[in-house]
Amino acid sequence: MITAGDFKKGITVEWDGGVWTIVDFQHVKPGKGAAFVRTKIKNIMNGAVVERSFNPTDKMPRAIIETKEMQYLYNDGDLYYFMDPETFEQMPLNKDAVEEAIQFVKENSNVTIRYFKGQAFSVEAPNFVELEITHTEPGFKGDTATNNFKPATCETGFEIQVPLFINIGDVIKIDTRTGEYLSRA
Repeated sequence: MITAGDFKKGITVEWDGGVWTIVDFQHVKPGKGAAFVRTKIKNIMNGAVVERSFNPTDKMPRAIIETKEMQYLYNDGDLYYFMDPETFEQMPLNKDAVEEAIQFVKENSNVTIRYFKGQAFSVEAPNFVELEITHTEPGFKGDTATNNFKPATCETGFEIQVPLFINIGDVIKIDTRTGEYLSRA
């Protein structure tokens, strides 16, 4: 059990029937009345962010989140299959659990899967990935008066804005946290 007075950023707790992580917190001692802890918490199952005040003595169970490195194999309709590289056990996940990360992940790439009580709830791609451009319009010479970008499609189907000098077949580095082009690989 953890009290609200012991909150720190990144701690996960079970509260109100869900699993929440502390995004931000502030201990407040008003001139009149009792002290309280103002927090911004995020539901790690569905991504909802809530601002809530707690009494510093409120107790709640700490949530233990497990992470495991797994390899993405293939998808079969709405199911995406991942393999544990140690046991070679395959695990299917629904599209809603992998939706954000899968646009950056090629087959046979490693991802991090997060579990709560043995149930997988999210997939995280590596922070930086290198993907090949499969479709983009050609850039024209002399068309660089300003920082111009053009749309491009990567091998996973992800669409990104790239500089005009990027062509089909180029491999680019992408920041998966923001979805932005970083450099040519």
